[in-house]
This record gives sequence, C-alpha cells and structure tokens, in this order.
Amino acid sequence: MNPDRIIEIFRRVLETPRVEANSDFFELGGDSLLATRVLSAIARDFGTELDYEEFVDDPTPEGLTTRLAAVAP
Repeated sequence: MNPDRIIEIFRRVLETPRVEANSDFFELGGDSLLATRVLSAIARDFGTELDYEEFVDDPTPEGLTTRLAAVAP
C-alpha cells in the first residue's frame, strides 16, 4: 500500500501542499477536529475505519498507511 492517497487527504484537509509521507499532521498545524475529517476521509476512501488513538500514535501518511495495510481485508 502506498501513502499517496493519504498524503492527498492531508493536503486537502490542511490546505497545504507541504505534506510528505513522513510529515506529522499536528506539526503541520492539524488539530483534533481536522483529524476527525482525515479519519472520515480515510473511512470513505479505503472502507476501513481507524480510531483517533491510532491516528495520534503515528499521525503521518506513512504510519496511517501501515495501519490500514495491517487491517485491510
């Protein structure tokens, strides 16, 4: 699985092009409210829901991609 789709979600939600695979969502200015928007977009795009704690544990596109790959059918 490739982090590009999550990078695009981060860019759209944070309204910045400065997102790379290892970019920390919160260091880029994200907050808990915006994180819920990312989680909703991930659930919609990937068909898999992650919870907020999983997001906080590794708030990078790369980390979230790894988590999605681990739970994907």
